Amino acid sequence: MSVPPSPDDALTPAELAAKYGLSVSGARPGLAEYVRQLWGRRHFILTFSRAKLTAQYSQAKLGQLWQVATPLLNAAVYFLIFALILNASRGMDKKVYIPFLVTGVFVFMFTQTSVMSGVKSISGNLGLVRALHFPRAALPISLALQQLQQLMYSMIVLFVIASAFGSYPSLSWLLIVPALALQFMFNTGLAMIMARLGSKTPDLAQLMPFVMRTWMYASGVMFSIPIMLKDKPAWIADVLMYNPAAVYMDLVRFALIKGYTSDNLPDHVWLAGLLWAVVVGVAGFVYFWKAEERYGRG
Repeated sequence: MSVPPSPDDALTPAELAAKYGLSVSGARPGLAEYVRQLWGRRHFILTFSRAKLTAQYSQAKLGQLWQVATPLLNAAVYFLIFALILNASRGMDKKVYIPFLVTGVFVFMFTQTSVMSGVKSISGNLGLVRALHFPRAALPISLALQQLQQLMYSMIVLFVIASAFGSYPSLSWLLIVPALALQFMFNTGLAMIMARLGSKTPDLAQLMPFVMRTWMYASGVMFSIPIMLKDKPAWIADVLMYNPAAVYMDLVRFALIKGYTSDNLPDHVWLAGLLWAVVVGVAGFVYFWKAEERYGRG
């Protein structure tokens, strides 16, 4: 017994999908819809970041104390090498240099750890990516948020150190909030760029420590760029001072340290911080979104 032909037999697959309202599984939504979906997953993003933060040192006996001890030990090593041996503190009072150094280490590590976790945010969570349907940007965003939460613990220690060296709490400390907000936006955008690159090139995770170390030495974490490069062409210092890592360190140092005045800052530094945050934050988000349907495949 023959089956009568269906009117749908003459339709192409695309026409059939349009007729019955079907869409490609895992297709990338529009940018506005993608933002709406991310907002709907905001509780997941926050919970995931907290869980990662809690699990980070769960196997260590000191537990969460390592969140503060790690950057402090880094600062102690840099002080020993750069201040005591290489005299990188020249031209700066010791009461300024020690909080200057610790601030630089803490603030730069915020960017460094955000980038490093961003590289592995997709490739390191393939099981989750392949098992559940959710906006993949939730992963690099939540990991950048994890680093922000970790920085909050470090900031408590930083406030104590600054006060111990004569930089007591004042209204200028409130400027730390917008400075770190801009840095968080910048870090998140950069983490999303690295997440897309790292999803297809896992070896990038092995290369990034060398890139980040070079960036750290070029950003004035351990020394004042203008003082260290005073005998060099002025444009070299300008380029280094306007790189985003140096900009955000300078903003926090200016807000926190009593002897670190506006004379130590490049011109229009707040504008530079805003531009870096907006350009990298937005560009990173769009760049990541454009490959949404390809994450976890192949």
